[in-house]
Amino acid sequence: MKVPKVISTYCPKCKTHTDHSVSLYKSGKRRNLAEGQRRYERKNIGYGSKRKPEQKRFAKVTKKQTLVLKCSKCGYTIVKEGIRVKKLELVEVAK
Repeated sequence: MKVPKVISTYCPKCKTHTDHSVSLYKSGKRRNLAEGQRRYERKNIGYGSKRKPEQKRFAKVTKKQTLVLKCSKCGYTIVKEGIRVKKLELVEVAK
């Protein structure tokens, strides 16, 4: 699916429609000292590797791609809910 790099959409901070730059959301680096990671490692103690069996077959063929929209005027970022696509491509649109 092709998505334009610049989209004109509503900015709640500017309270008008402005141009937004579009990018793909990337998750941050996982922290070993985060509470959730410490809890996960504590639960895994006593098992060989993982305490739950790994899934043999994939239920889904695609992953949800999340879009991050950044306002060109104020810099406010909006995270759009994920779209389930195999490949998401950002394209430059000629005006």
